[in-house]
Amino acid sequence: MIDAYEDPGTPDTRGGWYYLWWLVHRQPGRSLAGALLGSVWLTLMAGTPYLMARAVDDGLVPGRMAVLAGWTAAIFVLGAVNAWVSIMRHRTMTRVRMDAYFRTIKVVVGHAVRLGAALPRRVGAGEVVTIGVGDVHTIAQALTVVGPGVGAVVVYAVVAGLLVPISPLLTGVVLLGVPVVALLAGPLARRLQGRETEYRERQGVLTARIGDLAGGLRVLNGLGGKGLFADAFRKDSQHLRVQGYRVGSVASWVQALGVGLPTVYLAVVTWIAARMAARGEITVGQLVSVYGYVAVLVGPVAFFLDMGYQLSRGVVAARRVVRLLHLAPEPDEGTEQAPADPSVLHDPRSGVRVRPGRLTALVGASATETGAVVDRLGRYTRSDVTWGGVRLEAVPLLEVRSRILVADNEAHFFADSLRNSLRGAEPHPRGGHAAPLKGAEPYPGGGPDAPLRGAGRDTMRLRRVGATSPHSPAPAAEPSYAPSDARTAQALHAAAANDILQALPAGLDSPIDAQARNLSGGQRQRIRLARALLTDPEVLLAVEPTSALDAHTEALVAERLRTARTGRTTLLTTTSPLMLARADEVIYLVDGKVAATSTHEGLLEYAPGYRALVARDTEEEVVR
Repeated sequence: MIDAYEDPGTPDTRGGWYYLWWLVHRQPGRSLAGALLGSVWLTLMAGTPYLMARAVDDGLVPGRMAVLAGWTAAIFVLGAVNAWVSIMRHRTMTRVRMDAYFRTIKVVVGHAVRLGAALPRRVGAGEVVTIGVGDVHTIAQALTVVGPGVGAVVVYAVVAGLLVPISPLLTGVVLLGVPVVALLAGPLARRLQGRETEYRERQGVLTARIGDLAGGLRVLNGLGGKGLFADAFRKDSQHLRVQGYRVGSVASWVQALGVGLPTVYLAVVTWIAARMAARGEITVGQLVSVYGYVAVLVGPVAFFLDMGYQLSRGVVAARRVVRLLHLAPEPDEGTEQAPADPSVLHDPRSGVRVRPGRLTALVGASATETGAVVDRLGRYTRSDVTWGGVRLEAVPLLEVRSRILVADNEAHFFADSLRNSLRGAEPHPRGGHAAPLKGAEPYPGGGPDAPLRGAGRDTMRLRRVGATSPHSPAPAAEPSYAPSDARTAQALHAAAANDILQALPAGLDSPIDAQARNLSGGQRQRIRLARALLTDPEVLLAVEPTSALDAHTEALVAERLRTARTGRTTLLTTTSPLMLARADEVIYLVDGKVAATSTHEGLLEYAPGYRALVARDTEEEVVR
């Protein structure tokens, strides 16, 4: 089975069938063993009727008890051996399915990481969740064809060969059975594919709607719109339920045929064989063997139908995976050298200039317009931003990501310990955690007020997903290393988050839920800020880093943040007077354009619009 750190390989994305074949081809030895064991298992089952026929004709009818006992012992031994083969077949096929399951998960997750910030703009969250929860399992189940599927074909040929000496008529009836079944079940399988595809599409849309409702429930309550959205969700879920009934209707017919047709098939062949035995054309032992052969074939015929059912669903699921894999990351055409020294970031569209080594605050009446500027400065949207005179889009993306960090206010938390949530550490393949960040060095004094330095360029930053996933591939040729606990303590202190650490039962080793649901909004915001500070990027672009904090905590963050980022380039979007008073420079935007640039005190005196905006924010602090 695929190792957690093994490369899953390059999938064949030419279509659903190609992808399923790729999963089989990635484990040839195990797939061959599954096919072999499945064939032996079903073939040995067909051997039992043959031994029974010999026991009847050679022992029971002539009255030779010793011969009968010998054939009975052979049947027992054959059954015991086949039981062992069945166990090994099941184990092997379980490994085949689990390998396909985890390999597909790794492929999907790896591609999602490569898409990065482009993923939410290219595909809905519901689509990704549906693939990860349902489609991956369906694809794995489709690989049942490798074992019992191949075995069904083999045993069908074996039984037909055993029937030839008994009766050509019976052989012809047996050989015609599967084509008849295929003709009856084929149209249903194609219909099932169409219904299943439509159902999966609706399921992805509804899953996305659930995520949107869960994330915005408090806002909807405040606006009085919860009932409206609940009614819309109820209507969509009813449509999905109806579509599910349609899928179930077709699936029930397929499964009914899987049980009913083999039974009818068995009755027809048994009736023909009984008539032949009554006329003396075959012996009683041969009649028993024919009945046993056909009883054995009930399983393979059912497998044929189940194979069609599983493959129909598997192809639909594989097509959805392939469609996701066809989404290409945004092209990186950067070939120019980034500025070697800290340089000015300039956004011509807004007129914003972020000067190196300074704490700059960006103020606007709308979070949308300030966020748009940050997106351009962080190269998350196409723009004409320059960095030290070099067009930002002309610089290789990896270089941009390693030196410019956008600390989004909604950055993701993975379910992990607080230590790993802060560090974004990748577990070592042999267990444990990685060594300190490459290039990290001791800090003067070693106390919590010491500035954070070191290794900022050696770690990948993932906007909107926070730290790297525990299984995300390293972006550079050399591995990244986790910072020391001393640096972690410094980052927590700078973000005024020491109380969070003290309140948790196991300190840094305390578990954090996905999206840090076991922390309050203010605690999550401070942990996000600490995580950003811990990476120590050359340029930090922080979006509303203190919007959920009370005035006392915000004052601590404002004071400590300036110390922690001394000599480094930092841009904050905020309207908080506590943060603005600590900034070296404040840029005031009006309608997305720079209206004035000065200190906080200077803008209060000379920019009435700025003064009104900040004063409103001050009044809100008083009310709070």
